[in-house]
Amino acid sequence: MKAPALYSAVGALLLTALVAAPADGAAAVPGAAELRGTAVAAARARAAGIDFGTCPAEEDLPSTVRCGTVSVPLDYARPDGRQIRLTVSRVRATQEEPHNSKHRVPRQGALVFNPGGPGGSGMYFPRIGTLPEWKRLAAAYDLVGYAPRGVGRSAPLSCQDPGTFFRAPSPAPTYPSESYKKERIAQAKAYALGCAQRAGDTLRHYTSLNNARDLDVLRAALGEQKLTFMGASYGTYFGALYAALFPSHVRRMVFDAAVDPDPEQVWYRLNLDQSVAFESRWLDFREWVARHDDVYGLGDTPQEVLAGYEKAAALLAKEPAGGKVGPGQLQRAFLSAGYYDDYWPLRARALSAYLKGDPKPLIEQAGPRAEAAVGAENAQAVYTAVECNDAPWPTQWTVWDRDNTRLARVAPFETWDNVWTNLPCAYWPVPRQQPLDVRTGPGELPPTLILAAERDAAAPYEGALELRRRLWGSVLVTERDAGTHGIAGGPNRCVNAHLDAYLLQGRLPGRRAACAPHPEPVPAAGPRKAPAAELPH
Repeated sequence: MKAPALYSAVGALLLTALVAAPADGAAAVPGAAELRGTAVAAARARAAGIDFGTCPAEEDLPSTVRCGTVSVPLDYARPDGRQIRLTVSRVRATQEEPHNSKHRVPRQGALVFNPGGPGGSGMYFPRIGTLPEWKRLAAAYDLVGYAPRGVGRSAPLSCQDPGTFFRAPSPAPTYPSESYKKERIAQAKAYALGCAQRAGDTLRHYTSLNNARDLDVLRAALGEQKLTFMGASYGTYFGALYAALFPSHVRRMVFDAAVDPDPEQVWYRLNLDQSVAFESRWLDFREWVARHDDVYGLGDTPQEVLAGYEKAAALLAKEPAGGKVGPGQLQRAFLSAGYYDDYWPLRARALSAYLKGDPKPLIEQAGPRAEAAVGAENAQAVYTAVECNDAPWPTQWTVWDRDNTRLARVAPFETWDNVWTNLPCAYWPVPRQQPLDVRTGPGELPPTLILAAERDAAAPYEGALELRRRLWGSVLVTERDAGTHGIAGGPNRCVNAHLDAYLLQGRLPGRRAACAPHPEPVPAAGPRKAPAAELPH
């Protein structure tokens, strides 16, 4: 029997029995010391609770949101060793029926949310209860967000001086030269070394498994016997780890934009698949722009729209817009259109305006902002550390070069940008873990809900299918012919109906269900407010 299956079958027993087990006996079960340490930390957290009060000014949260901290071990194998504090935010359940404030709604406990990343903070999450799509859930649940280890004020991780994080303007060659590749290899090596120098011995403890263990300590600190959790994007991955490690601690779990948990995919192959998926989503965007040639004037075929984009990239290479927006900034701005179709009107308008002689919209959308450097550097550091620590990566540049040179022939838009983002993992100075083989059997885990958009590029749809196969009793709801990254509580009423039925009543459809796509964005020639946030990839 594989060790991960053992975790699922006897996880609850280990959590209680191993607390009193001698340290030398833990070696018989892989990960037993960490499992025992989690139980110790959870018991302490339950006794201590969370002292919620006014949120620090740097969180930029309204007074209705309350903040606190919870202590977790840096190393779960040594629960009595160094502790770090994770920041937590909460809004209590309103217990008011949205359409009848006089009707009291039973409180169902805490709903904990993670937005993904790695490197994303969920501290903002409790604010979402004011939106119409979330008010029924906000009536029944305390909405709880938190910053995972390394993120924000939660034992923040840094790999370089934030003042040097934004390199702008920067190139973005679709087919990089050998000299450019050598330059990026040197940067990747320097970045990996910077992570080691700045974090020291703590670097190896930023992992998905520790994120799952932290989640169980947070559950206990909130006073919850069982966890109700919603994870988006990367949050689905360590949520799946949690489900495998602590199945008896699960009440309900929602996996939104599910990441493929197959150990063979984590993380190198997942990034290859992601680059392929972004090429399809890039085409979706260009087809939409072409259908609205009367608004944007960028051509009535995807090929003409691409020609306009490439012309803009060439012009920016010669003369960066505002001195800061080069081809690299252009590519990153349009990559966000692969995550969220809400960006489509904004990006199309910016490209159209730039080619007609007005660079202002493009500078506003693509230009780096100095005030965002600290947060962006922190998010990138956590992303890199977690993914590099989690799994083996190819350590020979020839493997990366071979695989991605082939891939760029059919998927040029995102391939090399994805390489440069992840290349520090080839030179990572910390030993890598072996990914947990996530699986649960009949009766081990309560039914869970998986949400996925069929054309999601950041979390390709095959990942949702794989997660459904691995979590017994899980149900997949698909938004057909749509590609927004994360669909819970969005514009699709069908998806939201399934979400509410599950979280409020525990009801699920059959093994699989499908929803028609939400409406396409409405083209806009003038200014339009940008979506609030996007997830790192």
